[in-house]
Amino acid sequence: MNTETTDTTGPGTIEDGGGSRTRAVVLAAVQGLVLALVVLPFAVLGLVLTLLSLALIPLGIGLVTTPAVLALVRTLAATRRRLAEEWCGVRIPVVYRPLTPGARPWTRTVELLRDPQTWRDVRWLPVDMTAGFVTALLPAVLLLYPVEGFAVAAGLWRELAGDGTYWYGFVPVSDQPTALGAGATAAVLLVAAYRLTPALLLLHFRLTRALLASPEGELAERVRVLTETRRDAVDTSAAELRRIERDLHDGAQARLVAMGMDLGTAEALVDKDPERAKLLLAQTRRASAEALAELRDLVRGIHPPVLAERGLGDAVRALALRLPVPTEVVVDLPGRAEAPVESAAYFAVSEILTNAVKHSGAGRIWADLHHADGLLRISVTDDGRGGAAVGAGSGLAGVERRLGTFDGVLAVSSPVGGPTMVTLEIPCVLS
Repeated sequence: MNTETTDTTGPGTIEDGGGSRTRAVVLAAVQGLVLALVVLPFAVLGLVLTLLSLALIPLGIGLVTTPAVLALVRTLAATRRRLAEEWCGVRIPVVYRPLTPGARPWTRTVELLRDPQTWRDVRWLPVDMTAGFVTALLPAVLLLYPVEGFAVAAGLWRELAGDGTYWYGFVPVSDQPTALGAGATAAVLLVAAYRLTPALLLLHFRLTRALLASPEGELAERVRVLTETRRDAVDTSAAELRRIERDLHDGAQARLVAMGMDLGTAEALVDKDPERAKLLLAQTRRASAEALAELRDLVRGIHPPVLAERGLGDAVRALALRLPVPTEVVVDLPGRAEAPVESAAYFAVSEILTNAVKHSGAGRIWADLHHADGLLRISVTDDGRGGAAVGAGSGLAGVERRLGTFDGVLAVSSPVGGPTMVTLEIPCVLS
């Protein structure tokens, strides 16, 4: 098999395609523009209605209107939290106190006003209509403003400037040379937009998380994650035990039983028919070798000896050597992680490499393993057809669950047409 391995760091991966990056930039600008057009009116409406309803509480009117108004505010906040997770993967955990079913409006108002999350939602509204509006609009502005600069450089400055000066950003445009300066500025802004537009949209949702997320929500989210990962760990262990039992029963155990029968027959024939006894003994010897090979494969599937003896880097190299696709492994690990972390990382990489060989149609695979900032980072890249996704029947969902036991995360970048890059990170220290 054509497999290459190396110990030195280097360009062991290939970058995501420019077309995918361009789509991400344009999508972030469109999403930001939609948010900006929706944020301002709804945030203003929610804030005005909330303040008006609260002001009318002493008159009794607000006791009736406040539940409906705060329900609107909760809907706005819930929608933003949903968009934050769907568009940028930003989870905003919150916890609302339970409301008494069938309570009267004024009782419901008191319950709502006693809920700290209600006040977080209300405080979020004025920030959302100011800083939130700006951070949502910036991606679109940064991407569209260079269009004006190119138009100015192409001659539009004559109509815009007339007999005076037209300012494009900080560039005064009054003739063709200065118009070309505006075009150069637009080119710089376009490069900045290409680099920063998705990050600006992410900034908007991180601002939202800073205002809406609650400590109770963070704790509830942590408990939920721990509950899920514990359940997944138990299910994985049970499935692994069933696999081992099945493999032993159907493989090595059956061969050992057959060997015992053959040895008994050979023992009975050793005096009567020595030649046939020799044949049975030779058959038993072959069966013992096959049983030993099956047991070794089974042990390797439980915990590869090379992983225990030489660590994750050499184990991944050995794994790559068995692949039918040329694979380059780059390792930069100054020490070893704990055995459970190494095992989880090894089997995650094994699943990812298996997926790449089976489903991607790749002609080459790159794997990079390194440790930095307290994180074990592993990326596997292939030049296949792309289209991989977590939960798409590719086995990546199982990898994600396995990593979740160790607070690890999995990220997949796989545009249609490729390349595919799967990155996993596990918090750990090396010894």
